[in-house]
Amino acid sequence: MLFPDYRPRRLRQSEGLRNMIRETQLTVNDLILPLFVINGKDVKNPIPSMPGHYQLSIDNFLKTAQEVYDLEIPAIVLFGIPDKKDALGTGAYAASGIVQNAVNAVKEKIPELVVITDVCLCQYTDHGHCGVVEGNTIDNDASLDLLARTALSHAKAGADMVAPSDMMDGRVAEIREILDENNFNRVAIMAYSAKYCSAYYGPFRSAADSAPKFGDRRTYQMDPANALEAIREVTLDIEEGADIIMVKPALAYLDIICRVREEIDLPVAAYNVSGEFSMIKAAEKMGWIDGPRVMMETLTAIKRAGADLILTYFAIEAAKALRP
Repeated sequence: MLFPDYRPRRLRQSEGLRNMIRETQLTVNDLILPLFVINGKDVKNPIPSMPGHYQLSIDNFLKTAQEVYDLEIPAIVLFGIPDKKDALGTGAYAASGIVQNAVNAVKEKIPELVVITDVCLCQYTDHGHCGVVEGNTIDNDASLDLLARTALSHAKAGADMVAPSDMMDGRVAEIREILDENNFNRVAIMAYSAKYCSAYYGPFRSAADSAPKFGDRRTYQMDPANALEAIREVTLDIEEGADIIMVKPALAYLDIICRVREEIDLPVAAYNVSGEFSMIKAAEKMGWIDGPRVMMETLTAIKRAGADLILTYFAIEAAKALRP
């Protein structure tokens, strides 16, 4: 089919025609909003590098959760910021920890909202790593029990889904086992399966106060140069009992999302991370880009690559933009 017999522009002439043949449909059901909860009352600490986002005390968190629900965004993912940290991250699995209290509160007020909890130790440890530290080494096997205990405590609080983000080998199996043993077989696991050791996490680490105090996370998060390894990681997590698998970050790893989607038949999530969000917001503030259009183009690209679900700090803005 060659010009002038074939004219692709014929089907681009109106919004109606463009909508009819649109191949990728981004909807509000694709979105998950990350939120940061902190102890206190009437706390709303701005996160300077993430405009429009805050560390929220539970009372203010519930207001945001209500807005999320009213916009028909189906889910939130919670990150906790404790008052105290220690070597074993005991705040992560305390029955009255910040995330546990927040989950209980939101499920009491808005039971229909899907609540996903981040399962990791980095926000709760005084060294900032995602597992138990022995000397200068992150001890994989010693970390598994603590991660499983954290997931169980979230399930007891009412979480619908737990999301281990630590990248310790074997943690999905450990979590699935402890949940099932305690009659929480209905609680799903969304595994951060292909989580890369990325420079795009900077704003998040400030927001969650989770930067490592020594070294980095290259011994447990993936090398950004690797693609085949992502398939191995995803396959392992599925074999261990993951219900949803995730690629993180999203934009610099669209090829990984696409590759995982082609090889895996479980739902695929992608995390449009803080650095990706902040770069767009910074460029918008400088007047260099049309922020709302770039936001929607970015989210559509992630969906087009194969993501079924998108964790994104744009969730509320995008939901409003998607309204008819």
